[in-house]
Amino acid sequence: MEAGLTTPDKGILMVVSAPSGAGKTSVCREVLKEFPEIRFSISYTTRPRRPGETEGIDYFFVPEEEFRRRIGAGWFVEWTEHFGYYYGTSRRTLEEALNRGCDLMLDIDTEGAKKIREAFPEAVFVFILPPSMEILRERLEKRGSEQPEALEKRMRKAYNEIREVFRYDYAILNDRIPLAVERLKSVYIAEKCRSERLKDSINKVFGLEESNGKNHR
Repeated sequence: MEAGLTTPDKGILMVVSAPSGAGKTSVCREVLKEFPEIRFSISYTTRPRRPGETEGIDYFFVPEEEFRRRIGAGWFVEWTEHFGYYYGTSRRTLEEALNRGCDLMLDIDTEGAKKIREAFPEAVFVFILPPSMEILRERLEKRGSEQPEALEKRMRKAYNEIREVFRYDYAILNDRIPLAVERLKSVYIAEKCRSERLKDSINKVFGLEESNGKNHR
């Protein structure tokens, strides 16, 4: 931030969505490396921990009974079931981090993003697009983990997710990862420089509140 201006007390919540295969994870990881002040929002899940995963870094792992209890208590701002396991985002965790001035990045699907938008309308929403549906199909096929029927289902889901792009503030085409990383970095920098976010600091530095609306030349 420019000398003399301080960042606002409340952090920025940057919500990033993309269809599977668009390269969202790779792009987000590179941005997080370059901006250590951005924290990655960690979700809760009921699925078993995989080798190499760490509690509190990859996910918060909880039993299904506990997850269901938290659903009933309104603990999650959004949650979903995927392949028999539950995933959710804690409302309290987001609010506490943002109120401490922490900037957060949240990697989430379009349905989850809708819930986040309802609860945090001031958040910044970014959609990462593949170069084309054809290239997206090629990327998914190269994984070699999808049966034809499952691949077609994933492609239909991707198309429906892309239809949501105009609900987002920014759209980033991931034709090349380094370029997409620079574009996402630019979104973050631009949001940090929004005059509305810096209003209190600008007023203080330049005495605008004391000017009572008088023009200075």
